[in-house]
Amino acid sequence: MTDAQETAADSSLRTTGGAPPDDVEKAPTPLLEPRDGIPPVIADEDALAEMIAAYARGAGPVAVDAERASGYRYGQRAYLVQLRREGAGTALIDPVACPDLSGLGEAIGDTEWVLHAATQDLPCLREIGMVPSRIFDTELAGRLAGFPRVGLGAMVEGVLGFVLEKGHSAVDWSTRPLPEPWLRYAALDVELLVDLRDALEKELDRQGKLEWAREEFDAIASAPPAPPRKDPWRRTSGMHKVRRRRQMAVVRELWTARDKVAQRRDVSPGKVLSDGAIVEAALGLPPNVHALAGLSGFGHRMGRRQLEQWQAAVDRAKALPDSELPQPGQTVSGPPPPRSWADRDPAAAARLSAARAAVSALAEQLNMPQENLITPDTVRRVCWEPPAEITEASVSEALAAHGARRWQIAQVTPALVAALA
Repeated sequence: MTDAQETAADSSLRTTGGAPPDDVEKAPTPLLEPRDGIPPVIADEDALAEMIAAYARGAGPVAVDAERASGYRYGQRAYLVQLRREGAGTALIDPVACPDLSGLGEAIGDTEWVLHAATQDLPCLREIGMVPSRIFDTELAGRLAGFPRVGLGAMVEGVLGFVLEKGHSAVDWSTRPLPEPWLRYAALDVELLVDLRDALEKELDRQGKLEWAREEFDAIASAPPAPPRKDPWRRTSGMHKVRRRRQMAVVRELWTARDKVAQRRDVSPGKVLSDGAIVEAALGLPPNVHALAGLSGFGHRMGRRQLEQWQAAVDRAKALPDSELPQPGQTVSGPPPPRSWADRDPAAAARLSAARAAVSALAEQLNMPQENLITPDTVRRVCWEPPAEITEASVSEALAAHGARRWQIAQVTPALVAALA
């Protein structure tokens, strides 16, 4: 048992479940309970100030998590923030009532933040003023260490021996007041996060991967916010069915109209109009509201006013001059899709095949997913436009130019040099 497991198994962690039957040798995995109970949700400035002071006095890393209302609300804002720190306990904060958490961010900004799947939570935390300088990502640590399942529940059970409750991850966290079972679930998400971090750090160190992980964590913490996606309407589900430019214009107009309505009503765009309905309208090019109402997704439950709104978007697309219609495909930088390489550049296709095989073998040897060893996009770019002279120095320089970390370059370069040659 690791030190972290011993900590988790300490009597201060209350668990449920009685003694096992006589004929069962192995005790059931204990169900985790909040050791300090469920704290009240912080929803005013006085309580927030008191909590910030307590966390500033706390010791060690801070476990941080956030809950969003994906699928219910527009955007990816945080609707609950959970934290836990030694000496300060667990805190649950309502960022709707307390939208500016920059004071908290400053109080713990120099402390290591422990998150699970940090790239999912950091954008919404940044919006409310919480920006870490150092992180430890337990999900990414699990990937690098070779764990087959890296969800928080699986990691806590496999590493620490406790079961986290399931069932509330996809609820509408914008609900107010939040039900007690949801708050209990949220508190447990940070209950053992630091214990998990300590155990994973030891495992990574044992495997000789701890410095690799630290490079990855530093890259995540220092990454700038992602730029707005160009032409987001092109990601409409079912877009592959839309071939003609006029039909693409219908998708664009309907997507844009839907987005405005969703933003105004603060609901998920899918609750306003489904992607499937948008594609159906694009393919059918309905001439009027009556025809639109007959399409899938525009059924009898939709009111006349809504139908007229969507038909107006279709009509705008149909009235556009050819010069303003969207072009097929999306302008992207970098190499073309690999499926076209054999025809366009057989030598590049051969390089890519050899490189993929080499990376796959190396990832298996290092016991980690290929995409964590080196991104597939980086491999494609180097294979499509390799250095003029294939040497370890030139390949290392090319990998660095595409954003590979030092540890990735050190591990992958020899294999890629052989493949490219």
